[in-house]
Amino acid sequence: MTKQSIYSLTQEELIAWFEEHGEKKFRATQVWDWLYQKRVREFNEMSNLSKATIELLDQSFEISPLKEAVVQESQDGTVKYLFELSDKNMIETVLMRHDYGLSVCVTTQVGCNIGCTFCASGLLKKNRDLTAGEIVAQIIQVQRYLDEQGKNERVSHVVVMGIGEPFDNYDNVLNFLYIINDAKGLAIGARHITVSTSGLIPKIREFADNGLQVNLAISLHASNNDVRTSIMRINRSNPIEKLMDAVDDYLAKTNRRITFEYIMLANVNDRPEHAKELAALLANKKKLAYVNLIPYNPVSEHDQYQRSAKEDVLAFYDILKKQGINCVIRREHGTDIDAACGQLRSKQIKKQG
Repeated sequence: MTKQSIYSLTQEELIAWFEEHGEKKFRATQVWDWLYQKRVREFNEMSNLSKATIELLDQSFEISPLKEAVVQESQDGTVKYLFELSDKNMIETVLMRHDYGLSVCVTTQVGCNIGCTFCASGLLKKNRDLTAGEIVAQIIQVQRYLDEQGKNERVSHVVVMGIGEPFDNYDNVLNFLYIINDAKGLAIGARHITVSTSGLIPKIREFADNGLQVNLAISLHASNNDVRTSIMRINRSNPIEKLMDAVDDYLAKTNRRITFEYIMLANVNDRPEHAKELAALLANKKKLAYVNLIPYNPVSEHDQYQRSAKEDVLAFYDILKKQGINCVIRREHGTDIDAACGQLRSKQIKKQG
């Protein structure tokens, strides 16, 4: 039976575990430091612990549940990782370089059941949720990679936008957020973390109540129900008007900005009338709504979609701006290395098949 990754435990849970096993509280603090400050790979590297304590840890936990299968480095500094889990499933993680710091995009599920028709992540259906430890380990593996470069760089930002629907794995994702935000651990600021959902309305409402200052992004991708239902199956059970009601409640409770992700698909959702509809949809949220227009990375299995022409993206952007909607055209990363989320994993699995 596979042991639990110790990265799944919050610091409070680790303290409780040590106390349950007759150990002093400060032992948990020592182990936490070894895991997140020194980033050791084995328990026997924890030199200030007794042999008995190390054996207890080794019997109960593993450290990292991930193994590097493929690492691709882009000319722009983006690094894409394909990790193999203990059960041989594969997941993707991406390191991106921005002028404001280093950002990591993490995966939360093996596969995805949301069924967005333009997305490479959903080509392989959900096999299982990731544990909190498997999500945390993605950050640790990337930080170790940076450590080995010797440039004194650190992961400063995290986006939960990789393979899977984070709110379909809500409890594990929440634990992950608490762990990476811990001031004595990786200390990634809550305002430097963004969680993206395709629109699970009950979980958006729950997320509004948890008190974390984490950013929320919603994968909207359409300005009306007809278009959104045609490209995102989730819209059947979570239609736009109900989604916007949940967004209004979230904004009222948190007063925090929401980013609306909008992937630009030629002649599907990129017409001037769509831009005007989107502006009207967000009109009462202007102060706290931010639209991220995303150039589409074509996926061979979804050849019915093409990237919007640059002039159409700019025209869409101009209409939103003139209507007072804050928006940006997202800078692309890693276009020379299987850019679309899920592409690398899908390609590798086909090779093995």
